Amino acid sequence: MKRINLRDMYPFIKTDVWIDLDDEVAQEIRRFDLNESAYKLRTYRHRAYYSLDRNDGIEQDILFLSISPEEYYERKLSNEQLYAAMCRLPEKSFRRIYAHFFLGMSKVAIAQAEQVDERAVRKSIERGLKQMAQFLNKM
Repeated sequence: MKRINLRDMYPFIKTDVWIDLDDEVAQEIRRFDLNESAYKLRTYRHRAYYSLDRNDGIEQDILFLSISPEEYYERKLSNEQLYAAMCRLPEKSFRRIYAHFFLGMSKVAIAQAEQVDERAVRKSIERGLKQMAQFLNKM
């Protein structure tokens, strides 16, 4: 049995509170303290004070922005306009633009899938985007 003071482990405890622990538990606490000290030393040596693994919510706020109702409405409206513009395109241009921008396929991959020249795919996408821009400007 090992005797430890809880005040050393918990900063909010102001008085001495002694408890008896099994040797295995005390050994795990000691191992945790050593690992934490080693981590702090590595952080200091490598000047890695700002890590995304801090769990303080910084990366959460950056990656997942909460949008206002106005922004949500504007995005919905622009998505509807974009969909309407895409629906006015010829089938081939629609399919190629969808594959390139929404599915992330390269123009070469689209050309190989359709068994056409890459220039034809590129020109078709450019024409489709111009037609969409004209339609959206009229709206």
